[in-house]
Amino acid sequence: MKVKISPSRLRGEICAPPSKSYAHRLMICAALAEGESTIRGISESEDMLATLDCIAALGAKYEKIGDTVKICGKTGKTPEGAVLRCRESGSTLRFMIPPALTGGRVRFEGTPRLLERGIGIYEQLLGGKGIEIKKDSGGIEFSGALTAGEYVLRGDVSSQFITGLLFALPLLDGDSVIKILPPVESRAYIDITAAALGSFGIKIAEHEKNTFAVPGGQRYAAGDKTVEGDWSNAAALEAFNFIGGRVNVNGLNENSIQGDRVCLEYFRELTQPGAELDISNCPDLGPVLFALAATLGNGARFTGTRRLRIKESDRAAVMAQELEAFGIKTELHENSVTIKPGKISAPDRELSSHNDHRIVMALTLLCSIAGGVIDGAQAVRKSYPNYFDALSSLGLEAEYEA
Repeated sequence: MKVKISPSRLRGEICAPPSKSYAHRLMICAALAEGESTIRGISESEDMLATLDCIAALGAKYEKIGDTVKICGKTGKTPEGAVLRCRESGSTLRFMIPPALTGGRVRFEGTPRLLERGIGIYEQLLGGKGIEIKKDSGGIEFSGALTAGEYVLRGDVSSQFITGLLFALPLLDGDSVIKILPPVESRAYIDITAAALGSFGIKIAEHEKNTFAVPGGQRYAAGDKTVEGDWSNAAALEAFNFIGGRVNVNGLNENSIQGDRVCLEYFRELTQPGAELDISNCPDLGPVLFALAATLGNGARFTGTRRLRIKESDRAAVMAQELEAFGIKTELHENSVTIKPGKISAPDRELSSHNDHRIVMALTLLCSIAGGVIDGAQAVRKSYPNYFDALSSLGLEAEYEA
């Protein structure tokens, strides 16, 4: 889908979409619980549908009516030969692998980009604990059962691997320990996992900094949960307020433990020249921060950008490529990105989403000032399926071509 955007000033009230981070976790907890749980605030995004598909493949049952999902937890082991289709959801893939390893054979499939992003941490951890792993062009197959014990992981790759283990280890017979080696990035996502687990009656303890004791023999308790508003996607709405818009975003928890809650503070810093921001704990904000820095004209330097390379696209590289179309220069380094000061101009070519929902949102912010055409804009459905409907209600002038 192509979207042609004309310069627009956005105004009005809108409710933040539900948090994808919380929703994934609550649905997986419900799938592992005994009995029926109700989760409210589940969108029709591609990532949510991927997780629902996968919990069904594990043996759980669900019914979705509107934004509410009733989930009856799985009983027993993962069905032999189960196939979990993760679409392009890295969270779904990495979260679901450990809980699926109950002794039989299970296969995970996804888009080429998802499989390219990899599961290297699991290959190192699980391969040494008796799990057989086979990879081919279409997916990854595991055989064997996850065992209790000590797991040592790097903290600067992805917290999703840690979350996957935290889902599964409490269900095993023995006690386990997870040690995370510094530097630990995206710590807030680990805290969200701990909160979700706790809401289902699972206990973990951090006796030493970044070392988690996980007692075995626990059981998830079914419950009734509501997903809070998503600061990650709300950031793409709040950013319009810093370029002349007046958008009131409702439904956000100002005391949330979501790491992307820092967006407003970071946006304010970008209004001043010479801003330098560390995004190692909020990498999903990268594209919209780059776009706002360019739109405001002040430029900025961002550190902690290494993990942007392993998202749905190489977000640092593709944002540099797309900003060039607006006349903005960037410098890319191993773990930093510098947006040079300058005034954006109308793009000199059609823009590309690079099949990345965060890139679509960042480019929309730029186009609301300079105009432009975004190809592949349907990628936004991955996390925010009604994104353009929401912006149109706020006054975005856009034309759509299938």
